[in-house]
Amino acid sequence: MEVHFSPEMENRITEAAAHSGYPTEEYVRELVERYLDEDTTFRDAVRKGFASLDSGNFVDEEEMNSRVQRMLRS
Repeated sequence: MEVHFSPEMENRITEAAAHSGYPTEEYVRELVERYLDEDTTFRDAVRKGFASLDSGNFVDEEEMNSRVQRMLRS
């Protein structure tokens, strides 16, 4: 697979890799892997949320506002 970046993006990647101490290629691979892991986690959480909604298991707006207010006071 080959990916092309704008010159500006290449500069950002090269600088970030240099600051991290990783070779640029390894840095990009690690970034993509981390992104994919986080994306999978996020999508799983969204699916679980929709499943809860579909089963009628949710907190209504009034209860959520009450919870937020309690959290802000503590």
